[in-house]
Amino acid sequence: METHFSPEVMAGLQKARMQDAMKKNRLRVFDGSSEYSVLKIWEDGFSMLAGSAPPLRGFVDLFDGARHLSQCLVIHSEPDGEVMNYEFKRNTVVLTDAPKDYAEDANAPVALIAK
Repeated sequence: METHFSPEVMAGLQKARMQDAMKKNRLRVFDGSSEYSVLKIWEDGFSMLAGSAPPLRGFVDLFDGARHLSQCLVIHSEPDGEVMNYEFKRNTVVLTDAPKDYAEDANAPVALIAK
């Protein structure tokens, strides 16, 4: 059975889907002065709603709620319908621990047992 909807109904459904995605999504991008909601992140970039998307270029920080995910260099953006897609030139994951300046032995003891 096939169902056909009018273009107005389809536009309303698409708008409701986008609003629902924005409510559930905690992803944000911070460009140094402003914060914007992100719809989706993938390996080479991220997307935002075209109506609220600024012309980002340069360094930005990606967050998932309060957790800092990565620092990125944005080089390119192109609209895709109601979505603006941004591409990374560089995407550096933020570490939670300081890097170690020595190699750990895989068989090293976890703790010492006193006699």
